[in-house]
Formats: sequence, structure tokens, C-alpha cells
Amino acid sequence: MACLSDESWVSLPKMLSERLTLRGGDQNEEEELKKKSFVESKRTQYRIEKVFPVYALGISKPESDSVVNSGDLIADPIWDAVKEEAKLEAEKEPILSSFLYASIMSHDCLEQALGFVLANRLQNPTLLATQLMDIFFDVILHDTGIQHSIRLDMQAFKDRDPACLSYCSVLLYLKGYHSLQVHRVAHALWSQGRKVLALALQSRISEVFGVDIHPAAKIGEGILLDHGTGVVIGETAVVGNRVSLMHGVTLGGTGKEVGDRHPKVSDGALIGASATILGNIKIGKGAMVAAGSLVLKDVPSHSMVAGIPAKVIGYVDEQDPSLTMKHDATKDFFEHVADNFKDGRSTGGQESGSGKK
Repeated sequence: MACLSDESWVSLPKMLSERLTLRGGDQNEEEELKKKSFVESKRTQYRIEKVFPVYALGISKPESDSVVNSGDLIADPIWDAVKEEAKLEAEKEPILSSFLYASIMSHDCLEQALGFVLANRLQNPTLLATQLMDIFFDVILHDTGIQHSIRLDMQAFKDRDPACLSYCSVLLYLKGYHSLQVHRVAHALWSQGRKVLALALQSRISEVFGVDIHPAAKIGEGILLDHGTGVVIGETAVVGNRVSLMHGVTLGGTGKEVGDRHPKVSDGALIGASATILGNIKIGKGAMVAAGSLVLKDVPSHSMVAGIPAKVIGYVDEQDPSLTMKHDATKDFFEHVADNFKDGRSTGGQESGSGKK
């Protein structure tokens, strides 16, 4: 059973050139191999050098899947980076060498290492780590969508969180990443009709990580759950690709109604800390919701909203503010609010004074 499916669409020309071995005989064979290598490199070149940022940065996904394959070897640069970083960390901190070996270096692929890490984070006396590993392995290794997502999410954490030291630290320590990947497994189980098991995983995510995501909620790829603490996402919520959610964000309903009742967050949106978004409303593409806002109405694409209730205060220049993570865009708004507050107090004071007279 392969760790990274042959249906993987990501390939990198640089890795291709490093892993392909030219075995020649005469000059004609060498020329043919050179031509073939050139054609392959052109076919797989996506013009970006980083790992997986083609989709993460908003460029459309290739129409057909492609794979870097030399014999049985499939290129997986993120997993290669994780292993290399783990080796370096083991050298720097020998006391962690056993932990790093068990969590990373003893595994054949990112899927296995992730399953091991998640199982050991979520285990309890009645839900054993070995049982959880079987669940995670069975789902992840048979779902190419999750295989793509765990890498795109890891890239998102590495690129957008300045406190993130390495890919290795994302895999081992960041609970926002952990809760997101367990949700992906729970969502797959929910879609298969295994709802009781999916809800059990949701419960463990909430207990261990302080993140509550209903297994029916649909979440895209390249997601950042920064810190993760206090994030609540309801049953019918939808989160698009390349979205960044800060801690304390709520995507909730407005009452006891059933049916489609939760927010829909479009691609590239940035949702600030402790923002509350309620009801079946839409947050447009590339929109930004300021920290602490209460959003009750649709938010236009590429707009900035802030306040209680939230109002449009301007528009962002970035295509995807979730990638730039610029939270200071509401400075003018707060200065404006402060000025209005001062004016209101002074006006109110004059009116009350005249009334007494």
C-alpha cells in the first residue's frame, strides 16, 4: 500500500532532475533520454519553486494528475524536509531522539507519521492509540484528497505563521494543524455513514485541543488554524481554500433552526481572532473580518469589515489577505471610531447640560 498515492498531482521539475538517473549506452540513447527529460520537465513545470504552493497560492490545480516517479520512488519534498529536520533536531537535542525517531524517522511516509502523532495525542484509556492509528491509516491512505490537504495545510502553517520554526514542528506540536487533520478523517467517516465514530473523534478533538468542528462541516485546502484554541465550526459551515482562521473564531448558527444554517467562508478570506460569524451568510472571496467583530450579514468580496455588528470599512488590495496575514488594516477604522466616540461624548455632555438649565 503506497503512502503517497500514484494519483498525486504535484510534481517538481527540480526534484525530477535530481531523482532521474540517466543510464546510457551509445550517444543516440543519451540524446533520446535528454529529449525525454526536457519534455517531461516542460510538462511538469508550474513556474513556482516552493513545495505545493501552486494550489496554496491560488493558481488553479492542474487538470490531470502527474507524478514524479523513478522506479518505485515518488517525490515528496515535504516529507523529505520533515525527516531532515527531525534528524537535525535529534542531533541538537539528544534527549528528544527517541521521541523524534518514534514519531517521524521510523515511518515510511508523512501519512504514517501523522497517524502516529495524532493517535498518541488523542488516545485515552478506552480509545487506544493502536485503534486510532488503524482508523487514521485506513482513511488517509485511501483518500488522495486528504493526502493533498495534509501537505497543503502544512505549507500554509509554515508560510503564514512567523512563529512556526519548521515543517517538523507543524507535524509534532501545532494543535491547530492536528485538530484540522483529525477533522478531515472525521469528515470522511461522516461521509461514509460512520457518524458515531466521527462524533467520537470530534469529542476527542474538543477535549484535547479545545477546538470544536462538527464532522459534517466542509473545509478546503491550504488552511491555517492559528493557535486553534476556541475555534467553533458548525455542522453546515463551509470553509474554502487558502483561508486563515485565528483563535476564538466562531462559525455558528443563530438559533434552533435546522437545515443549512451556518456561514460560508470563501477562498482566501482572513478571519481575525475572536470574530463571531452567525447564520447562513457568505463571507466573500479575499474578505477580511477584523478581530472581535460580530458578523450577521453577507460580506462582499475583498472587503474589510469590523465592529459589533460588523460594517464594511474599506477594501483590501491583496487577492488573498489570508496569505499576507496583515491584521493592521483596520487601524484607520478604530481611529475613526475613537474620534466619533469623543465627539459623541462632548455633544452628549452639552445637550445634557442645556437640559438641566
